[in-house]
Amino acid sequence: MVGIHHENGAQVSERWDTVFKALSSEPRRQLIVSLLDAGPEQSVPLPESAIMPNVPPDQEVLRQELHHVHLPMLAEMEFITWETEPLSASRGPRFDEVAVVFEALHAEAGRIPESVVLGCQRLEEEQQKSVEL
Repeated sequence: MVGIHHENGAQVSERWDTVFKALSSEPRRQLIVSLLDAGPEQSVPLPESAIMPNVPPDQEVLRQELHHVHLPMLAEMEFITWETEPLSASRGPRFDEVAVVFEALHAEAGRIPESVVLGCQRLEEEQQKSVEL
């Protein structure tokens, strides 16, 4: 019994490490939120869906980073699937593992310190909604 808990604990720890690695870069965070907004069966266009609205990047550089870094990483983790023509992404089989982090953050936006909210359009909107209620 102890061996099973140890093994399960190690797997859970590894999954959380994977989730937080996936969320450690802004284009990946934006893509996950875009997919969350889009719905289960929809794909989202890229690079547009990976851009933070308040900080527009060089789209050609972002397209290259998506193609060579971000999309392969998220696909390997099974959070997304992606196509090259046209460049787009959709939810992968393990999408819920990463989406739940944003669902929890959005639900508790009113409690999140402003130091990590100001400048993030989505969290600012969610925080405003919680104030209005």
